[in-house]
Amino acid sequence: MYDATAQLIHVRPLTQGYRVLTFHVPEIATAAQPGQFVHVRIPSIEPSRLRRPFSIYDADPEKGLLYVLYKVVGFGTEKLAELPVGTTMDILGPIGTPFPLEASGTPYLVGGGYGVAPLWFLATRLPQKGILFVGGRTAQDILETDRFIAAGWEVRIATQDGSLGTTGLVTLPLDEALAENPTAELYACGPDGMLRAVGERAMKYNIKGWLSLDKHMVCGVGACLACVQKIRTPEGEEVLKRVCVDGPVFESREIVW
Repeated sequence: MYDATAQLIHVRPLTQGYRVLTFHVPEIATAAQPGQFVHVRIPSIEPSRLRRPFSIYDADPEKGLLYVLYKVVGFGTEKLAELPVGTTMDILGPIGTPFPLEASGTPYLVGGGYGVAPLWFLATRLPQKGILFVGGRTAQDILETDRFIAAGWEVRIATQDGSLGTTGLVTLPLDEALAENPTAELYACGPDGMLRAVGERAMKYNIKGWLSLDKHMVCGVGACLACVQKIRTPEGEEVLKRVCVDGPVFESREIVW
């Protein structure tokens, strides 16, 4: 993990307040792995304010570039959205346990909203192509699917209002695919309800399910214990693990909901 000075060099607006930021920060870009995150100190807010964690969307080690996809949802991200290109800021990272890159079956990536962010980074590093299942409330919450398609991934979409793809939750197209191919390996990032549902399916079909948990973090480096999650050890003991450094990726059988 590095405590690095990063320069914001590009901002790409998406839909409904979603944005992709490009930072020049060679140390972190070189070390980053899919599933890890960075902890960003936003310079336009007072020093007493907490850092904000963001999943790593992509990294280009050769150019020293790091990409973050996020949505403007509150005070911190509003201030982040106001920063001009050229701003420098302090970033900690990469932090956390990444996704494993050796799938025992066809990789099925499951994302909810901007939970798709670490899945793109994962898709670029997995040795095998598979299917991306992505869900959102409306079509405006379905992000960057054209990039997955161009990279050779099949994409299946679900929206709760029926404005794009299957009407309903993302587990609907996932269930159809699992019925056809129950030997897949699942990778998921999104809200807790979706992660729990994906984990239940992994256990039902006795396949691996790698879930990236999203918890409120204070320090981001394992010191404050604000982001603990109950985890079941291989011996059956239930212990508390820190999502920031012991996760954020856990295998579905480990998680005690």
